Amino acid sequence: MTAVADEPAGSGANRAATRQRLVTAAVRLFTRHGFAGTSLQMIADELGFTKAAIYYHFRTREQLLTAVVEPILGELQTVVEAAEQERGAHGRADRMVCGYAEIALRNRALVSVLAGDPSVNEALRTRPEWDAVIDRQMALLADVDPGPAGVVKASMVFSGIAGAAAAEIGDDDFYRYAVEASRRTLGLRTTRRPEKA
Repeated sequence: MTAVADEPAGSGANRAATRQRLVTAAVRLFTRHGFAGTSLQMIADELGFTKAAIYYHFRTREQLLTAVVEPILGELQTVVEAAEQERGAHGRADRMVCGYAEIALRNRALVSVLAGDPSVNEALRTRPEWDAVIDRQMALLADVDPGPAGVVKASMVFSGIAGAAAAEIGDDDFYRYAVEASRRTLGLRTTRRPEKA
């Protein structure tokens, strides 16, 4: 008998579905009010839950934030690892730009919150794996132009893509122009069509 079958009917699936509803509501409220401006009570109210029901799944707002960012962290790690395998600084940077733009495309609201809310960055500093992947992705772009200029350009690219993710433009236009602008900022070739990783 499987572990799910040993539980009361539907309880495992219900817990997972409830957890996902909490994460989805958190993203919605983080987008509207910021991480610091969103309480667990607000999330409970949004879903018609009691605060105790929220605590069953997440003891703190920070635990909920961790659940929100886990999928993106995994995606970022995959993109960084793929980019690090490319030949030459320009190839690595281009792969990172295209991969990050794809992540932003799939997670538009969340990426704009993660990049634009200082309280999110403060909360995530307790996660060494988050800092490590951010440092690695920054290095992939900054290496195109070593020194302070490269760091500034890399920061502009990541914040530009994240900021543009919140814009009300179509997905294809968002991806195309985000990649093209990033390539220009970094001094990469801009004549080829942006390729999704």
